[in-house]
Amino acid sequence: MRLAIIVSSVREGRFAPVVADWFTSRAGSVFDPDVVDLAEIDLPLALPAKGGEPAPATAAVLAGLTPRLERADAFVVITPEYNHSYPASVKNLIDWHFTQWQAKPVGFVSYGGVSGGLRAVEHLRGVFAEMHSVTVRDQVSFANYWEVFSEDGQPGEAADAAAKTMLDQLDWWARSLREARDRRPYAA
Repeated sequence: MRLAIIVSSVREGRFAPVVADWFTSRAGSVFDPDVVDLAEIDLPLALPAKGGEPAPATAAVLAGLTPRLERADAFVVITPEYNHSYPASVKNLIDWHFTQWQAKPVGFVSYGGVSGGLRAVEHLRGVFAEMHSVTVRDQVSFANYWEVFSEDGQPGEAADAAAKTMLDQLDWWARSLREARDRRPYAA
């Protein structure tokens, strides 16, 4: 099963790579992970007119990115919380794609201050519902993340247990939905 791990923070000095490295090491026991770091992908904010074609430079970016999302059986979005929501980079990624999200499960790893990024995740759940995705109930959340992770990038046993719970749910949904898509293509 292939898992696209979407790293949504693009801010300079970001903490996202620490969270992504930790989570990817956990996900590898269940899935074949593919880390999609949005800081490394240059998608413009301006979308083409409906039915229009993207500019050649954007088409080249999409040619490398879109198949990675298409091949994924499941997704995990790693997101900080910015101003009670998620970064614009992840919404931009979502908006550039549609069928790639359909009938696939999505999990979340969030981090932030006292809320641990929970508000960002709550906003993303509604967006992914519109994309015809299934979001799993359990998530991994780090309140005051700067106090949680050790110097070697490890958050501890409670986080490992939360990741296992979410990965087990993602695995069940990914297998079930892939089987369903194979039997009868999903039509939105």
